Amino acid sequence: MADYGHELQFGVFASPEVARVHDTLELAQLADVLGLDLFTVQDHPYNATHLDASTLLTAVAARTSTIRVAHNVANLPLRPPVGLAKEIATLDIVSGGRAELGLGTGAFWDAIVAAGGERRSPKEAVDALVEAIGVIRGTWGQDPDRRGERSVTRRGEHYTVSGLHAGPMPLHDVEIWLGAYKPRMLRVTGRLADGWLPSMGYADPAALAELNRVIDDAAVEAGRGPQAIRRMYNVFGRFGSGGGFLQGTADDWAEQLAGLTLEQGMSTYVLGSDDPDTVRRFADEVAPAVRELVQVERSRRASGSPVDAGETDGHPVGVDPDAALRSPVVRAGSPEGAPLAVRPTPDDGRRLSPSLPWREEDRPVTTKPDDAAYTPAQQAVPQHLVDVHDHLRSELAQVRDVVDQVRRGLLSVGQARSVINTMTMRQNSWTLGAYCESYCRIVTGHHTLEDRSIFPHLRRRQPSLTHVIDRLEQEHHVIADVLEQVDEALVAMVGSDGYGTAGREALDELQRTVDLLTDTLLSHLAYEERELVHPLAQHGFG
Repeated sequence: MADYGHELQFGVFASPEVARVHDTLELAQLADVLGLDLFTVQDHPYNATHLDASTLLTAVAARTSTIRVAHNVANLPLRPPVGLAKEIATLDIVSGGRAELGLGTGAFWDAIVAAGGERRSPKEAVDALVEAIGVIRGTWGQDPDRRGERSVTRRGEHYTVSGLHAGPMPLHDVEIWLGAYKPRMLRVTGRLADGWLPSMGYADPAALAELNRVIDDAAVEAGRGPQAIRRMYNVFGRFGSGGGFLQGTADDWAEQLAGLTLEQGMSTYVLGSDDPDTVRRFADEVAPAVRELVQVERSRRASGSPVDAGETDGHPVGVDPDAALRSPVVRAGSPEGAPLAVRPTPDDGRRLSPSLPWREEDRPVTTKPDDAAYTPAQQAVPQHLVDVHDHLRSELAQVRDVVDQVRRGLLSVGQARSVINTMTMRQNSWTLGAYCESYCRIVTGHHTLEDRSIFPHLRRRQPSLTHVIDRLEQEHHVIADVLEQVDEALVAMVGSDGYGTAGREALDELQRTVDLLTDTLLSHLAYEERELVHPLAQHGFG
């Protein structure tokens, strides 16, 4: 079992087909607004039906605001390392620090030779890649052994530079991800790379454990540690009712990917698809559910709860989240536990909207035990709920801040008087759209997990909570309606291009819906914490 603890990321592996150029650029914008982390394209310079990957990624960066862009992976034999380093540094600069580099040794050697490249044996190809990594990082001024050097000299059998002036420097430490499958390339990944980027079909899920082991051993031998290498995965699938890996429902996908994270350490999933609906479902339904499942299980593991050997109650990673939480409540003063230290977040009563879509005074409540005490593992469960809610509160404050920044920017610009102003407001609209869409998706994913798993579990374990849980579920439906209003306001705002009279009216409506979301969500989170901290400490998550 090897979860390296990396933050989860999700992206798209799109086609660079010439015939699809406009669709590909629109797909990139969609991925950006949906809040995905990565947009990648393959790089086969000898393919007459493919656009140049570097130029295409530059166009994608110009049309997006937050998503990172990368080759998946760059064809080294046809991209000399100094030129490639300059391409990526330039892309990073013009995108505001959003470029990374996927790199491969090359394949399809007949095609490479036909395009003027050098045919290399497997050993030569790996040797050349190792040399290229040193040249590229030296050109960026990011070689860990010679950071900041102004003059780059590297002498190798395949690539030699002598007295090259380093630069331009990327805005951030660009990561290098290697597409690797064979033992020697895996060892190079463990020694030198920031990420490992294999693909299904070449490395299927059953093979990941052994391939990861080779990387881990090499990382340890190099003094880095396995956590230094992010584990990424190009995945392919379809939504349906069939069996098999990534062949079922969005819930099936989420459980399978969460299992790969918790059991094999994979933490970045890049979906190979050009279909907007598939990408939308991946971002809206799968990614939030994977994040929630992994966060819950990591919290459970951090609390020290034991792991059951077999699958339990359909749990995606083969563990029972309540295994350590089934003991009855102990009494205050008992050596086994202590009074509940988790404090529900108080509701300050401030409201931004003239009215709410529910009556707060009608909410049912339950009796709270006065003398209950809980073990540290039990107390970790409601604390996790509060931590998740605090994250939602923090992100909501950020959404409100971005709305305010765009509003102030629009007021200062007024009617767009130039192409530059027009482009700026459009870009602001896309940025705001990305923030809001991502936040709405996270809230929906959190509530879905509660409705499908946690609430049914608490109903079974404590029937006296029925009326409270009924009310919490009703409020989830109300908040879902508010999220729909936010989404409609976002569509109207982006359609207005974010400037002029239409832009101001769209922003006014977005502000109204975000205010209503703020009032309903903060009120709901405070109520849920007041009512559930004790039951969760006693019964755990379902």
